[in-house]
Amino acid sequence: MIRKNYYLLLLLLSIFINSCEKDKEDPINESEVLAAYLESTESPLHKDYVNSDMPSIIAASEVKTLNETSQVCIIDIRSATDFALGHIKNAHNVALADILTHIKGVNLSSYTKVAVVCYTGQTAGFATSLLRLMGYDKAFSMKWGMCAWHSDFAGKWNTAIAGGNAYQTQFTATATAKNTAGEMPVLSTGKTTGQEILEARVAVLLTEGFTPASVNTQTLFGNLSGYYIVNYWPEAQYTDPGHITGAAQYTPKESIKLAAGLKTLPADKPIAVYCYTGQTSAFLSAYLRLLGYDAKSILFGTNGMIYDKMVAKQMTVFKPTEIMGYTFEK
Repeated sequence: MIRKNYYLLLLLLSIFINSCEKDKEDPINESEVLAAYLESTESPLHKDYVNSDMPSIIAASEVKTLNETSQVCIIDIRSATDFALGHIKNAHNVALADILTHIKGVNLSSYTKVAVVCYTGQTAGFATSLLRLMGYDKAFSMKWGMCAWHSDFAGKWNTAIAGGNAYQTQFTATATAKNTAGEMPVLSTGKTTGQEILEARVAVLLTEGFTPASVNTQTLFGNLSGYYIVNYWPEAQYTDPGHITGAAQYTPKESIKLAAGLKTLPADKPIAVYCYTGQTSAFLSAYLRLLGYDAKSILFGTNGMIYDKMVAKQMTVFKPTEIMGYTFEK
């Protein structure tokens, strides 16, 4: 009887040890759990935001109209110094790192929309993407940033397009294939559910800010082979007016999902994402960085690379008529 119980104890101990070993061998892939969650109807927005509504951008003219009847909450994430030099009436100056804490304290039922404002529309795109993914469906980034509000603030975009043809010779119509699908990045939040991982990752990204999520053209073209380059355009435009040599084409609202091309992105190499203006790519870089990819939005998009070609093809470009000349406060 004693021997029988002894063997039974050994069997139970063996099962327990094997179970523990299996748990060690099969940890969850937090990145994949988060991607699946954000693509599902269980996500805060109850849909796959990246492949449905992204980007969420509002024109300066609409911000002005809504502001006249107090229907928009304006969050200006520029520096306190620049905010003091001029800002939209009723705007609240909030550091990017604090934007989620701030919006949690706002009674959003009083507003039709929330407009996030920065210098050029790019940092605001990054911030708005994170707010949307957290469930704030009234959040929009203001197109072109304060550059669109008044000429006093338009310097950054004017400078970008002044040198906007510097990289025309670096574009080609020759396609580059996507990577073969591989493993997703390794995240170590210690969380297990999609919502918990999301909250942990958003906190990290807001603290890091937009700088590590962006790259300028000088840095990029000085080391093209150091990046996996994502052309985030429709396929027809990938061919004409062409794309950065070596860039692979990913279709907006289609390619960046688990069942499509998401896993073709490398987990072990910086990813440079570009669009027309750097605003949509800022939204996308925020999402990819949530998942653990070292994604960087190319600042000012192809407005800063092939401006004249974009004008000829009637693509989205910054131009003097985008500057509205609205009044502002100091």
